Amino acid sequence: MTAIELLNHWSFAGMDWLIIGLGVVLAYVVFGIAGFGTALIAAPILLLLMPLSKIIPLLVLLDFVAAFGGLLHTRREVSKAELLRLLPCMAIGCTLGVVFLLNLHSDLLLLLMGLFISAYAIYSLLVKARPTQLAAGWSVPMGTVGGLFGAMFGSGGFLYAIYLNSRLPKESARATQSALISASTLVRLSLFLLAGVYADWPLLLLALCLLPAMGLGLWFGRRLTLRLSREAFVKVVTWLVLASGLALIGRYLSS
Repeated sequence: MTAIELLNHWSFAGMDWLIIGLGVVLAYVVFGIAGFGTALIAAPILLLLMPLSKIIPLLVLLDFVAAFGGLLHTRREVSKAELLRLLPCMAIGCTLGVVFLLNLHSDLLLLLMGLFISAYAIYSLLVKARPTQLAAGWSVPMGTVGGLFGAMFGSGGFLYAIYLNSRLPKESARATQSALISASTLVRLSLFLLAGVYADWPLLLLALCLLPAMGLGLWFGRRLTLRLSREAFVKVVTWLVLASGLALIGRYLSS
């Protein structure tokens, strides 16, 4: 099958390609700023043209490239101590998430997650007198639940962001989060490979075609973070967390 035949498999018109490209650019502008959120931003747009069963594996491929590429540039900023605290918990959470995803109806959990995220973000935006640094022990629930939500919904990175932004300087927090996202996407990538999802060559070619859009979004997002102070950066991430929570509630209500 030629490349043109593979692309024709999707039956996308010119406007469809524009919508997909813009959705991916927007998702990776957010990823470039916050290090998470691609599924919550891109999925509602891509659902207009593709089934969710194709969207999540597609975004996992792009997330892995984005996170690994960012990690290569910022690996010296990674906090090894925080990474070692979070990784085992994240692995446990991912394992639980896969089990729950395969065995439970997750609609109610999706709603509860959205309500929790939204409530936390609103609290963070409105209440100024609060501890500026979480204790190291918070790595256990944040890492575990982040891995759980990441495996079930593709959106656990906000918990890593909350924890790391409270404990590390901006660049170190971003670099450490990139390392965590790389590990998380590698786990999900492996599961999709074992399930045979990536035997779908049109899906792989679509991911390849969207790499320039991903790169453009990352470039814009990372340029924006260079202009932000730590306080402004945390505030932007908090607004993105709120948007993520509202998006989850909206996904539940529309299902």
